[in-house]
Amino acid sequence: MSLMRRRHRAALAAGVVAAALALTATACGPGEDEAGSGGKEDNQPVEESPDSQDDRLDDLLNALPIDIDVDKWKDGEWRNWDKDQWLREAGEYIGIIIEDFWDADRMRDALDMDRGVDEGEIEDVEPGEEEPPADNPDDDRGVTDPDPLPVDAVAEPAPYTENYPAVGKIFMETPEGTMVCSGAVVKDPDNPGASNLVATAGHCVHAGSEGGWFRNVAFVPAYNPSGVPLEESINLPFEEIAPLGIWWAEYVGTTDYWVQNGTAVGGDGAHQDFAVMKVAPEDGGSQSLEELTGAAYEIDFDAPAVSQLNEFKVIGYPAAEPFDGEQMYSCTDQPTRLSLDASQPVMYRVGCTMTAGSSGGPWIHDDTLISVTSIGPYDSTWLAGPRLEAECAEVFDLVRTS
Repeated sequence: MSLMRRRHRAALAAGVVAAALALTATACGPGEDEAGSGGKEDNQPVEESPDSQDDRLDDLLNALPIDIDVDKWKDGEWRNWDKDQWLREAGEYIGIIIEDFWDADRMRDALDMDRGVDEGEIEDVEPGEEEPPADNPDDDRGVTDPDPLPVDAVAEPAPYTENYPAVGKIFMETPEGTMVCSGAVVKDPDNPGASNLVATAGHCVHAGSEGGWFRNVAFVPAYNPSGVPLEESINLPFEEIAPLGIWWAEYVGTTDYWVQNGTAVGGDGAHQDFAVMKVAPEDGGSQSLEELTGAAYEIDFDAPAVSQLNEFKVIGYPAAEPFDGEQMYSCTDQPTRLSLDASQPVMYRVGCTMTAGSSGGPWIHDDTLISVTSIGPYDSTWLAGPRLEAECAEVFDLVRTS
């Protein structure tokens, strides 16, 4: 099988985005913590009267394009996935923090998206028939190399909080229920050493051409850092499953290409299957995500041609059999080329036996994030991720400056 499948972009419409941020900060209501503030707005009043909160929340809700029952959303009961009502456009993701929503049981029960690419979608290229190596990345477009040999996924050593603290799991609500992906903390040039940005696959946050933004999206860095299997982790307290906390998505962006072309099954939209989230801590702490984890990856939006690249390390939390989603794995391989749309930047492909749940996980090249996991075949012998170019960089810039 393979992965979750890819989704949308964020040119963040200023009015709606401002409303989304404020909704995150005020939706708790009187007597509850304003979790979405992230503990960083030192210039805000310490207290706000219930009447003032209600008035401000009413104004924000009236500015949104659909009607929202905040109490139902807080209780996890907002389930209208009708395509006509499902928010899907840039800037329409609504960030709202629901305290204790992502508890240990709900995270463990989150399903991988068991979706893969049929081999019939991919050009069959025999060894010796492939195109010659290119010196220019543009010349890699439209080229597919022979299938790589499978590379067995290797369990990463624990504790993850020391070895790969920037890598974690992403949880979200979808029409099929709660689902899970992988993701990684990435550097923010506007906030050196203090980033709150996470990179993942577009299909982990948006349903593409078939729908809109997923809901209640959250990132858990270094999930289950002890690396114990499911039969042992099920007995661990929440603090040992998520010692670095739950980080809720405030702003989310993905590419227009994913939004317009992405599908639940197959490779459509995969060439721009990339997303960025700006997150805030559920506990309202003052530290940034990068400060807390002590790590973040720089993103390379202008990598050289595939022929000039060294081995990639692909990291994630595979959840479909034979894996259980509780442990971090990786594959290391030399990248080859895959093209499903010759008009788009080439996709990287490596041999790897990781399964669904690893979607959105980082592809690391010389300590830099160069791609994220997007697709793979149903027999889980390889993975592919997009080459990140101008449109992905635009998503990154829009989210970080929101």
